[in-house]
Amino acid sequence: MQTSKRLLDLFISIFLTCILFFPIIIIAVMIFFTSKGPVLFWSKRVGINNMIFKMPKFRTMLINAPIVATHLIKNSNELLSPIGGFLRKFSLDEFPQLFSILKGDMTLVGPRPALYNQDDLIAMRKTKGIHKLTPGLTGWAQINGRDNISLTDKVDLDFYYLKNKSFIFDLKIIVLTVFKIIKNNDVSH
Repeated sequence: MQTSKRLLDLFISIFLTCILFFPIIIIAVMIFFTSKGPVLFWSKRVGINNMIFKMPKFRTMLINAPIVATHLIKNSNELLSPIGGFLRKFSLDEFPQLFSILKGDMTLVGPRPALYNQDDLIAMRKTKGIHKLTPGLTGWAQINGRDNISLTDKVDLDFYYLKNKSFIFDLKIIVLTVFKIIKNNDVSH
């Protein structure tokens, strides 16, 4: 499964990078001209076996925003850059993570990588063995609630993925992710 998963990751991420090249450039230019700070935000994330890696995202927050999970910030909308809400609404801020997939720090499908300081989520995942999975751009928890589920539910869904992962299950999650993005479901910030 690992070899076919890696090949799928490489094929789809190279394909998407080619297809999305011009939209990526346009987004980068829009961020550059609408707010101060770098175009990319390099977020310290927890990878396979709880190793820390730097994951790129298009910057959606103002440069003075605290580095914590967005749901922990009161009035997080006030800290969004002028186009940050739009980028998050349609998951456009995630495009640079294709680089992390090409590099091997991430995979297309797996549990979303926790922030380095989300100690509760990291500990819960470790007790269920989820930390042994490579984190993904999308995952079973992402399409079953994303921002609108508790950490316990998220970990339970990640555990379900761990126990049922397969090539076909990954393809199902990828297809369902596309529909979730198009329908703009479960994005609260």
